[in-house]
Amino acid sequence: MRTYRELFRTPEFTPLFTVASAQVAASTVSGLALGTLVYGATGSPLLSALSMFGSSFAQVLGATVLLSAADRLPPRAAMTALALVHCAGTAVLAVPGLPLWAVFAVVLGMGLAASLGGGVRFGLLNEILPRDGYLLGRSVLSMSVGVQQIVGFVTGGVLMTALSPRGTLLAGAGLYLAAAAVARWGLTARPPRAQGRPSPAQTWRINRTLWSSGVRRRLYLALWVPNGLIVGCESLYVAYDSRHAGLLFACAAAGMLTGDTLMGRFVPERWRERLSAPLRLLLAVPYLVFLLHPSLPVAVAAVVLASAGYSASLLLQERLMAVTPEEMSGQALGLQSSGVLTMQGVGAAIAGAVAQITSAAAAMGVMAVASVAVTLALAPGLRADAAAAAEAGSSAPALEAARSRQGRSTPCGQE
Repeated sequence: MRTYRELFRTPEFTPLFTVASAQVAASTVSGLALGTLVYGATGSPLLSALSMFGSSFAQVLGATVLLSAADRLPPRAAMTALALVHCAGTAVLAVPGLPLWAVFAVVLGMGLAASLGGGVRFGLLNEILPRDGYLLGRSVLSMSVGVQQIVGFVTGGVLMTALSPRGTLLAGAGLYLAAAAVARWGLTARPPRAQGRPSPAQTWRINRTLWSSGVRRRLYLALWVPNGLIVGCESLYVAYDSRHAGLLFACAAAGMLTGDTLMGRFVPERWRERLSAPLRLLLAVPYLVFLLHPSLPVAVAAVVLASAGYSASLLLQERLMAVTPEEMSGQALGLQSSGVLTMQGVGAAIAGAVAQITSAAAAMGVMAVASVAVTLALAPGLRADAAAAAEAGSSAPALEAARSRQGRSTPCGQE
């Protein structure tokens, strides 16, 4: 599967794409409004960053006790319920006079519910699309994130001027409600991917299995840590330049959109592995320019260039699926999504704390240096894993022929 036309002709992909897009737009609009409200009330870069990204901390708890539900709940019902939970939580955040502790309690509660979202959504994507269509489908969903963030930040800025931040939060709640409606009436009722009841014990057991593989461990770390540190840079846009924060967020989304479009649709397969490591470095290096307090045009260019590096995640996710049994795919992708969001919260907290004692510009530079260091540390292991996978792939036809002659084959999903 190589064309967008084929992709959108696939049954159920269009409603899944619509649900994901509406949720990203809702999160973007409401996040900008909440960050602005908290910064206006407290004047704290740390609290502002945490209000926008702090829900990610709840992903740790969700990933350890709830994530087995991603493969053990009917996908349509789960996606509908999660959208309704976010609708209700966002509406509560719009209540005037809500104490700061209550704001963060609601934010963390929404993050706990969201810990299932990635596993349910991407597990369903894995069911809907054939194996060779996953990268294109995942890239389109990532492109949608870029588009909806651009539209969301611009629209959020307009809505805050026209309606106030609290009115903008209510608009975000309405978008979540629309996502719930599309999920309920646009998706087909499907059975769970795995049998048994979801439980903390099941979650722990499968997480241990996923983490027991050194190949998967390195992929998870490469997906989680460098990205989370750079999101820490993004969490400081409001503190760095409150007047142009919406522009910086929109430019970051535009850069991510461009990178995902090129990687998912136009870059030949033979080039993907060669570009993986340079893209992971591209994600961080441009942020070093913020140490020099650049002008707005230079800052915008750096943000766009760096955000194109997020497309490296598509390549890492494709490799993750190649080394993960099918019946664990939902939880594997949920663990990846939860880890990414958790590290976003960690990155935002670290960046905010550094900015408190230095400046937003200095904190961005520090986070960029840390991201580069982690990427370089993981690079040798990832290269070795890729070389081993290529060698195994080249011998696969002969191995399969031998198995056929012997009248047996390896069970699906066994490594």
